Order: sequence, then C-alpha cells, then structure tokens
Amino acid sequence: MARAIFISYRRDDTEGEAGRLFDDLTRSFGENSVFMDVDGINPGMDFRRAIDDNVSSCGVLLAMIGPTWSTIKNAAGSRRLDDANDFVRLEIAAALGRNIAVIPVLVHEAVMPRHEELPDNLKDLAYRNSVEITHARWNSDVQLLINALGKYVAPSAATETKPVHATVPVQLPPPSAPASASVRASPASRPTSVPLVLGVIAAAVVALGFVGFLVLKPHPKPDPLSGTWTNPAPEPNNGIDKLEIMTSANQVNLHAWGKCSPADCDWGTQMAQNTGAEVKATWSFVQQSGNEERGRVANVSLRPDNGSLKVHVFNTYAHRPATERDYEFVRAQ
Repeated sequence: MARAIFISYRRDDTEGEAGRLFDDLTRSFGENSVFMDVDGINPGMDFRRAIDDNVSSCGVLLAMIGPTWSTIKNAAGSRRLDDANDFVRLEIAAALGRNIAVIPVLVHEAVMPRHEELPDNLKDLAYRNSVEITHARWNSDVQLLINALGKYVAPSAATETKPVHATVPVQLPPPSAPASASVRASPASRPTSVPLVLGVIAAAVVALGFVGFLVLKPHPKPDPLSGTWTNPAPEPNNGIDKLEIMTSANQVNLHAWGKCSPADCDWGTQMAQNTGAEVKATWSFVQQSGNEERGRVANVSLRPDNGSLKVHVFNTYAHRPATERDYEFVRAQ
C-alpha cells in the first residue's frame, strides 16, 4: 500500500528520534500512511527497488538530520554520503528527482548541510526550508510538523474523528383541542390563567436577558495578522510584493509573492515561527547562472503596527554580500 510520509534517517545519527517521530505520525495519520525502513522492507527484497517504490508513492519525505548526518564514515574510512548506494542518499535523491516535497528535520542542534558538502544529486537539499524538533519541546514541535503535513496526507479511516451529534430530546407542544370542543370558561375557572400569564412574563424576561447577553458580551478582537497584505513600494527583481497570512491556534503559515514581470513570482508557503513579538519565515531559492548554481535565502520577519504590517527582509547570497530591506505593508482592499 502506498505510504504518504517517508522518514529517511541514519541509524548511527537519529535512530531514536526517527522511531519516536514514526510513532507520533502513525498515531495521527494511521500506520498505512507512514514508511520507515525498519519494518517496511521485507527480507529478500532489493533495497534499492524497495526504496525507489516507496519514495515514488509518497507525498513528502522527512530527512532526519543530526550533528553527524553528513560526516559519518564507513568501515573503509570514506564518508557514507559519498557512496552512490548509501541508503540515505538513495532515498533523498529519489524524492528530489521526482520533485517530491523534502523537509529537513533537524535534531540535537544540528545545522543544515552546506551546498558544497553534498553530492551532486543532493545539492538541492541545501535550499529546502527545515524544521527543528528539540527534546524539551518535542510534543509542541511535532504538533507543528503534523499541522504542516496535513496538506500532503489525510488521516486514515482509523484515525478520523467522526462528527458528534446532539442527543437532547425534542420538546413538542401539547396538541390543541379541536375548535368544536372549545368551552367558554366559567368564572370559577378563570383564575387558572394566572400561571400562564406568569409563564409568558418569565419567558419574556429570559428572552430580554439573552438579547442583553448577546449585546454586552465581549467580542474577540480581530486577528491583526490574518489576511492578505500588499507592499505599496516593492523592489523590482523579485522583491517581496504580497503576503497571505493564515493563522490557527498554534501555527502561522505565510504565502509570499515577489515583484516580477509580467506576473508576480510565487514564492510558495512556509510554516512560520511565532515568537510573540514577531513572526519569522525563510525561503530558499536556486538560481542558474550559466553552468553555475547560485543560491538566495530570504529571511522574512514581520509584526503588526497600528493597522499596518512592518516587514523586514534579510537576503543572503552564495556569491555576493547580503542585503536588507524594510517595508510597510497594508491590507489588500
């Protein structure tokens, strides 16, 4: 059965974290939606074929990266990553070659490998936006990752939550007497209408109280970030031009566009880090100049300010000095 999430890892580097993440993702998406080689490749199978088949059927690959991910050596003293048959290299190269989403997952304070540290078929990994999972914040970090993975895989039938329906009994009014059976009330029976009058008064008081509650109850303040924002003075040549911000209880996603001609360049969506004071996200780009690949990393931070949005962009490049820009975005009309 096809697996939607493929976990790639080195046993000598991140085996414990990979197993723990596998268990968390299986609980969220179901056992048929997550693949990890420990239990997924049957004895006697060609591991290259198994890796290729499983990667080709996944929607996203999680590359677990620890401090020694790129430097671990084999028995001959050569770096494993330089071996064309290295499991990790085969897995990630297969995903990159098929344009499958690859998310580097950093653990143990690992840093992203540099472009020049990677073999040719893995160099694109250096420009993929990464996430970090720490031991101290494991549950919250994994929950953010699970939220981001929702667009690549849906929960299986075993993990879906069915809607809950109310079981309060319906109160029906008593049947009315036929018109022909109506009897003029005698003076002695008229006092029995007093409870009815009191009931009507009580109902009116309750209704007025409910209306007052609706009018006077505190209303939540509008989210100062959510929505579409535009830059009145964008820089040419792919300077940031528009932002679409989507917030939930514990996550902020940023979709950005750059100023290009004739149409804006779609940077794509990134999961942002919300520090409380500001929101930060990073986009990585690969540019081809002749026979040479050149990279650009755009670090974007933003904060609301009296109805506008202060945006700071810090660009780093592989072959020229960094640049910084400050903008004031306004809400799209």
